[in-house]
Amino acid sequence: MANVAFVLAEDFEDSEFRVPFDALLQAGHVIKILGTQVGLTVKGSKGKETVTIDELISDKDVNDFDALVIPGGYSPDRLRTNEDVVAFVKTFCEAGKIVAAVCHGPSLLIEAEQVRDRTLTSWPSVKKDVQNAGAHWVDQEVVIDGALITSRRPGDLQAFSAAILKALEPGSPAHLDEQKAAAQRQNERTLTQ
Repeated sequence: MANVAFVLAEDFEDSEFRVPFDALLQAGHVIKILGTQVGLTVKGSKGKETVTIDELISDKDVNDFDALVIPGGYSPDRLRTNEDVVAFVKTFCEAGKIVAAVCHGPSLLIEAEQVRDRTLTSWPSVKKDVQNAGAHWVDQEVVIDGALITSRRPGDLQAFSAAILKALEPGSPAHLDEQKAAAQRQNERTLTQ
């Protein structure tokens, strides 16, 4: 089974945490909740979920995990101001690992400079930010671009969770495709510097 990290801060969207968390847990995957303060209890914006941060994100190595899930709500906006969180997300993406972001989650990917030339979706209010960061935004319930999985809203969570589970299946092409794409993007950046 896979090791999956969820990154959370206060005011995450309750269902955008709970639905994929339960789906991954039920499938037997090991989940760790990462944040900026171990033992901190964070609450969902709807007040239905309360979650305790398991581990400090700055203490973790991306190689400890197979996938990263970024629930929406106000959590990604709070997290994108933390240099350790942004560095972790950037390194995770550049390693070609599965990254799943829903709703406002792509704002953290934007801060980590990981959306240029990618196709993704988000909550509508993040659309212009996604486009300004150089990505192609589409209005679909789930968008898969290599190992990057994005969805728009709570109504998309079944498709979002299914896409994460499929990407984690042994032999999934998401890993190989994203590693090749990440290497290509790195080569292009190196050539332009």
